[in-house]
Amino acid sequence: MSDALAKQGFFSRLKQGLSRSATALSESISGLFTKKKLDAETIAGLEEALVRADLGTALSARVAAAVAKGRYDKEISESELRAVLAGEITALLKPVEHPFVIDRARKPFVVLVAGVNGTGKTTTIGKLAQRLSREGFKIVLAAGDTFRAAAIEQLQIWGQRTGAEVVARAAGADAAGLAFDAVTRARATGADAVLIDTAGRLQNKAGLMAELEKIVRVLKKLDADAPHATLLVLDATTGQNAISQVEAFKASVPLTGLIMTKLDGTAKGGILIALADRFGLPVHFIGVGEDAGDLQPFDAAAFAKALTGST
Repeated sequence: MSDALAKQGFFSRLKQGLSRSATALSESISGLFTKKKLDAETIAGLEEALVRADLGTALSARVAAAVAKGRYDKEISESELRAVLAGEITALLKPVEHPFVIDRARKPFVVLVAGVNGTGKTTTIGKLAQRLSREGFKIVLAAGDTFRAAAIEQLQIWGQRTGAEVVARAAGADAAGLAFDAVTRARATGADAVLIDTAGRLQNKAGLMAELEKIVRVLKKLDADAPHATLLVLDATTGQNAISQVEAFKASVPLTGLIMTKLDGTAKGGILIALADRFGLPVHFIGVGEDAGDLQPFDAAAFAKALTGST
């Protein structure tokens, strides 16, 4: 498949995946066009639509003002408004558009994956393992969510699918010790990367956050620079709660990037824009469906166009 066709296929999946968010915003934009001028009423309506899409009040006001700048009280078509809005959103998101890169000089490249219960963290790790395996990387998976037997079994299934070795222990085992064993195993087998699952810890559970910090301390005994990447998986359907999750995890471990899942299940996809504006953390992937191919590298312009219904 050519790059152009692959990109077209991705954009189709992205539009479909973001359909709930896009439909809600699109209907709001269409509803504004009883008049053709970008007047105060239209701008206020746009701002309200952005708030409903979960950009937050302050950011929605800024984006609406940016759209109005130089265009106030002038005629504008609905398609022009969508294009202008997509351009403003792209500008906000472009600084956080960062491909996820495995540094082959750091072998094994240690990736710690965190997130609260229900974000799809273990599934995301499996999808990421599949993507990296297809790119030629030898992967070790560490079943560090030792609180849930189901998470261990789920990761073992992904190991079978992807050809990745899985280091697992019985439910209740020490997660930090398991992470240590997984990196040691990766070194022994010449693996390129280790993806470490962790318990779905709630941000208000001090004990679970302490365990995450312990995993980091133990990894540093093997490699002072480890983990080389710490990714936080967020569920788009939680909306503004995602902000408090990022704040809590940032306070415990040095986050290097975000993955946002379940964008297909919400009308509030604008939360990704709010996170980008507030934290500036790299967004590596977004999930817009259940299939492995629905975990896609984040593309700011494509996301903005899909969200606003711009062509």
